Amino acid sequence: MALSMLKVLNLTGFRVSNKFPRLYSNTSSNHQYTISSLENGIKKIFLNDLKKRNALSLSMLNSLKSDLLKDAENEELRVIILSSAGPVFCSGHDLKELTSKEGRDYHTQVFDRCSEVMMLVQDIPVPVIAQVQGLATAAGCQLVASCDIAVATDNSKFATPGVNVGLFCSTPGVALGRAVPRKVAMEMLFTGEPITAEVALRNGLVSRVVPEAELEEQTMKIAHKICEASRSVTALGKACFNGQMTKDRNSAYRQASQVMVENLGLRDGQEGIDAFIKKRKPEWQHGFDKAPEQ
Repeated sequence: MALSMLKVLNLTGFRVSNKFPRLYSNTSSNHQYTISSLENGIKKIFLNDLKKRNALSLSMLNSLKSDLLKDAENEELRVIILSSAGPVFCSGHDLKELTSKEGRDYHTQVFDRCSEVMMLVQDIPVPVIAQVQGLATAAGCQLVASCDIAVATDNSKFATPGVNVGLFCSTPGVALGRAVPRKVAMEMLFTGEPITAEVALRNGLVSRVVPEAELEEQTMKIAHKICEASRSVTALGKACFNGQMTKDRNSAYRQASQVMVENLGLRDGQEGIDAFIKKRKPEWQHGFDKAPEQ
């Protein structure tokens, strides 16, 4: 009998909720803040507010959240790519929304929604890749740090410059501090100075740096490789990895060992082993069906 995605992910000790607060709509604009498509297992979500340097306004965050949730339980979905265009990948929050004119309640909505989106990127059961060109600042840098994989052009830069405008990048620091060494994060947060793509690569903020002309090709190469694996096995592994990272060593091994046993109990787990032994290509079911008893 098939287990639900949420039940299996919860076995890893990594909580995934299927209850999300309602989206706040922006009735003042019909602008399409994100554009998404799903083809051959790869979902592309394009940040589409070039005029505002792809700022994470409340409307952008709502649109991004909606696109992330759409197809999340679709068995065809294998990987998500976040991309944009122009000299800025994402400039962070729209500072015009953060003035006293908007008020404390609105500010709370913005940061609550931003945190939801960042956690959703990590909670969603498929790998999420940031395809980065240009500058990623503040919450834009936070978005890159939250993704499972990040491919960046060699001219990209990353910064958390909030301190320079009187708004310390506290929430970006949550993701940044979990992606790079503590002292690197603190220097970025205290000075606001940008780091190059190469420095970001050396310190773990991005996973690959490529020439701009090769950005999409290299990102798609990773995405296609991910698509070759079982969706259910990948989901189990992603949840386990993120869950064990917050635990001490002994607890992490206990959790990971349990997940390995659960993985072996899946039909896809046994299919992969059988295919390897028999030197054939595996035929994935991509579900959480239990392997038949021998």
